[in-house]
Amino acid sequence: MAERLDTPLEARRRWRPRVDPEFFGRTSESIARFMGTPRFLVYLSAFVAVWLAWNTWGPVPLQFDSAALGFTALTLMLSLQASYAAPLILLAQNRQDDRDRVAAEQDRQRAERNLADTEYLAREMAALRLAMNEVATRDFVRSELRGLLEDIVEERELRIRELEQELSDMERTVERAGARSKGKGGKGKGLRPSAAPPDAPGPGGPGEGGAGEGGAGEGGD
Repeated sequence: MAERLDTPLEARRRWRPRVDPEFFGRTSESIARFMGTPRFLVYLSAFVAVWLAWNTWGPVPLQFDSAALGFTALTLMLSLQASYAAPLILLAQNRQDDRDRVAAEQDRQRAERNLADTEYLAREMAALRLAMNEVATRDFVRSELRGLLEDIVEERELRIRELEQELSDMERTVERAGARSKGKGGKGKGLRPSAAPPDAPGPGGPGEGGAGEGGAGEGGD
């Protein structure tokens, strides 16, 4: 029966034990660290002293490493311990070197970021200083406001003078118009008595008329 492609395969059982690759490294580091401590030296010294004392002064039937043979078993055991200790120490050093390399790389990246941040801040500070040079200071603003106030006062005084000049011109014009109207009124009053009305009798007219009538009467008689 063909296997379906959309169905995951069953996990195959492996008889080999699964070993964490970091387990041996952590174990070797722990052993190497312990071997580099004073406690390990004390324990090893006490073990060797007990070994030598037992195989020297202990009961002969119970001795397992003869002093006549130069403590061969102790020498072999110490040689075996040294032969295993050297690779373990080297492995621990290699792991420590790897960690140091990673830490150094992280430190380098951190230093690059810090350098980039420092350069950015330096550029921002320089731009801020340039901008501050272009920004109006308090004294500059005060001087500008003082200049504007002086200009406004000058314009106001000039406008007041122009208005006063216009007002004086208007007063002169009104005075001239009043003087002209008064002059025309005086001339009209002087001309009215000399002009006789058409119906008014002439001087001596009625008397002359009466005399005429009397003469006519006389002539009739």
